[in-house]
Amino acid sequence: MKLSILWIAILSIVTVTAQNLPQDYLSAEFHKDRREKVRELMSPNSVLVFFANAERNRANDVDYIYHQDPNFYYLTGYKEPNAVLLIFSNMQTDAVGKEFNEMIYVQERNAKEEQWTGKRLGVEGVREQLGFDKVFNGSDFADVPIDFKSFDKVSFFDFENDYRDKRGAADLFDLIKTFKLKANYPSDYDPIKQNLYAMIQSVTPNNAENVVKAVSRYLAFYENLKDDEFLTDFVNATDESKRLEVKEKVNLVLASNNLDSRMISEIMATLRETKTPEELKLLKKAIEISAVGQIEVMKAMHPNMSETEIQGVHEYVYKKYGAEYEGYPSIVGGGNNGCILHYIENNKMEVGNDLVLMDLGAEYHGYTADVTRTIPANGKFSPEQKAIYDIVYEAQEAGIKSSVVGAEFQAPGKAALKIVENGLMKLGIIKEASEARTYFPHGTSHYLGLDVHDQGTYRPFQANTVITVEPGIYIPEGSDCDEKWWGIAVRIEDDILISHEGPVNLSAMAPRTTEAIEAMMKQPSPLDDFQLPKLD
Repeated sequence: MKLSILWIAILSIVTVTAQNLPQDYLSAEFHKDRREKVRELMSPNSVLVFFANAERNRANDVDYIYHQDPNFYYLTGYKEPNAVLLIFSNMQTDAVGKEFNEMIYVQERNAKEEQWTGKRLGVEGVREQLGFDKVFNGSDFADVPIDFKSFDKVSFFDFENDYRDKRGAADLFDLIKTFKLKANYPSDYDPIKQNLYAMIQSVTPNNAENVVKAVSRYLAFYENLKDDEFLTDFVNATDESKRLEVKEKVNLVLASNNLDSRMISEIMATLRETKTPEELKLLKKAIEISAVGQIEVMKAMHPNMSETEIQGVHEYVYKKYGAEYEGYPSIVGGGNNGCILHYIENNKMEVGNDLVLMDLGAEYHGYTADVTRTIPANGKFSPEQKAIYDIVYEAQEAGIKSSVVGAEFQAPGKAALKIVENGLMKLGIIKEASEARTYFPHGTSHYLGLDVHDQGTYRPFQANTVITVEPGIYIPEGSDCDEKWWGIAVRIEDDILISHEGPVNLSAMAPRTTEAIEAMMKQPSPLDDFQLPKLD
């Protein structure tokens, strides 16, 4: 009887604890389905190898808050460091004759460590909560019973060498070291060069011109590739026979190992480009949280606010809704600071009567928003500010209308640029359309999802893809135009769902027109009466 009462009490504690956690994470079934989709895209007799993200040191003995590698999370739901996932295209057989097509190695349970850094799932937790069958402690990876040489392709994202060798024998450093040894990883392995060799390997008379152009672009961008005789000989080949000679030499190099970084990149870009209903639910929530943040700042804004205070209001809204992180460092630029595209210092003490460019996004359960609004700190656009703002708004409208299924990825950018060119010439800020890029120097769209600049193929738009549309005009002090335009920076960014019914603006609740922004800024804010004591 005493044991039964104790067991009921333990179950009650576990139930209460579970009820206090968010209940809208992606399910184990979602992650399992994604692994199945990966297998469908793999070449025969291949294995994909994924590593968890590295732990990053902030200073001394303090690390940054851990953030899982998005691909690893997408395929597993596992949020801890020091782990490796193997996905096989074909069934494998273990020592007792049982078949399997995936394996995961994870952090071992450790009561002393968990007292300091929190509970770990361990082998049993991963098996029960994440739905894996073949689960092992990370220390077992040293004896992984897989002959990597037996596969036609061993595909992985190459290593950035930004991880440390920590205490113990099963950290990320050791897992990667073991993999390199088992997979016969060359010391001079270059994934970019390998990918270019693979492109040359696939060359035919029909695609030769395009392959030459692609390899030439890489040679122009990466200085170290210019020393590679195969690449330079291929680009400089004057006829098909000379290209075939290079192709034969490249085939010998590629046959010397089975390592590959191309297949894994293509598979993950293809899958993550379009979103499932489960993903869209989380992504929409992240976006709506970010839009509410913009609304609350509009109501709270006044000229005496600092950039940091404005940032804090946004991020408080995120936390209030349960968003774990910001999707990227928050950008709050008053006046000329807004002309710095990725300005993150946010240390201007008063924004005064300037425009304030606010590019921020909440990350909710892994999925991140990216919403930008530009508003007048004093609540009223000046004639010059409004003139620039309205060009950007019109450009964004054109870009959004171009974001339809089947359109090329560059369609929103082309539509937006044309509006900016005409608008700046009409105001006399530029004389020729080609000068517009001086004031609109960035692209208009990128994919959005688990990364703020999410993975994708850049093929024509597919349904259930989410992109940003974010034209901007930035006129820094000292620009070659009338001084009245100096220090004006405007970016308007919304998160757009590509659908068969047309583009859907998921962040539309945050006002975009000058009239709607000014009206929202007249609304009272809950922070109007919030006062803190003055400090020396």
